[in-house]
Amino acid sequence: MSKQQQSPRKKTPQRTCVVCRKVDNKRALVRLVRTPEDGVQVDPTGKKNGRGAYMCSDVACWQENLHIENPEKAFQMALNALEKALKTTLTSEDRNRIRAAMFPMHDDQS
Repeated sequence: MSKQQQSPRKKTPQRTCVVCRKVDNKRALVRLVRTPEDGVQVDPTGKKNGRGAYMCSDVACWQENLHIENPEKAFQMALNALEKALKTTLTSEDRNRIRAAMFPMHDDQS
């Protein structure tokens, strides 16, 4: 079969995690978006307007790639990387919202 006869394959968009720099399928990463109205939020649809950044949802990945054993410290480093990528300073409300979305079982931590 020639190249023209083959059915075209749809390419899967690739994105890079702002924390560990791993390139992965867009759907495998979590998109966070900064909007003037709502601050920084998790964007499960990937379609919200605003400046976006992608992160792995696995803290173990951050720990391994940042060479940090403490998961809380890895989370703080991830937030620092997110601030840089989104060109903003996260408010405590933004941080709590991200923590609750990324770690629903641990949303009572501050």
